[in-house]
Amino acid sequence: MFGKVVIYGVGLIGGSFALALKHKHLVREVVGVGRNPHAIARALQLGIIDSMASTPEEAMRDADLVLIAAPVAQTESILAAILPHLEPQTVVTDAGSTKSDVVAAARAALGAHVAQFVPGHPIAGREKNGPEAAIPDLYVGKKAVLTPLPENAEHHVERVAQAWAACGAIIHQLSPQEHDRVFAAVSHLPHLLAYALVDDIAHKPHADLLFQYAASGFRDFTRIAGSSPEMWRDISLANQEALLGELDAYLAQLTTLRGLLAARDGAALNSVYANAQQARQRWIEAIEAAEAPPPPPQETSE
Repeated sequence: MFGKVVIYGVGLIGGSFALALKHKHLVREVVGVGRNPHAIARALQLGIIDSMASTPEEAMRDADLVLIAAPVAQTESILAAILPHLEPQTVVTDAGSTKSDVVAAARAALGAHVAQFVPGHPIAGREKNGPEAAIPDLYVGKKAVLTPLPENAEHHVERVAQAWAACGAIIHQLSPQEHDRVFAAVSHLPHLLAYALVDDIAHKPHADLLFQYAASGFRDFTRIAGSSPEMWRDISLANQEALLGELDAYLAQLTTLRGLLAARDGAALNSVYANAQQARQRWIEAIEAAEAPPPPPQETSE
């Protein structure tokens, strides 16, 4: 499917993308680029990449596809660096968790060449970071959202969609603005809450005692607080407006729950809890149905 794929950022996201393509023999060569020479060297050692490039010119020579899997705040500088070496056949995409800021960065950095940039966001992750966290099946059954630009050629969008589909992802499309509103609610706010809870407990004078008795519920709720702080700092700031709106709504909900608890209104608390339980169950059922493997073909007799 691809001759040369260049990946900026060979950690969990970029590394898993590379491994998925390599395991299916869909790429001839994967070149890694990054700020951390130790991470790049480790990715090479693990077989995630085939070589590492020391300059944008070296990386971009004869590239078919470029994936930017670095923190979103780095997007504009990376695009500006590759622009002088961007060849006509090269398609560039990203894996950033925000899209409006990424699109603005791409327009600023690439100018007329923005048509070669197809914004994207794979909806998958783990609490681990770095090349060691990369796995070839990270994207299997997960969504990959593309937010194409008006300037994008249809075959460029299809090329990026094919790459993610080859990794096992299910392709969706949203506008950049829709994307950021949706993920402020269902991804960015939960990360903020998980970080806030763990930070709050860590600062208590009896933190060691609290962590000693924290069990599976606490672990499940706070799992995403193990994600990259740098990445989530950038995401929070990039999607500030939508995230503030979701945070305000959540604060209002907490204020309501506090009032119910203070009033010992068990019936109202139960109503909130039951509604949440039912909504979550419907969501789980929908997820399981979407990710279920297709039934085997029926044999027919002639």
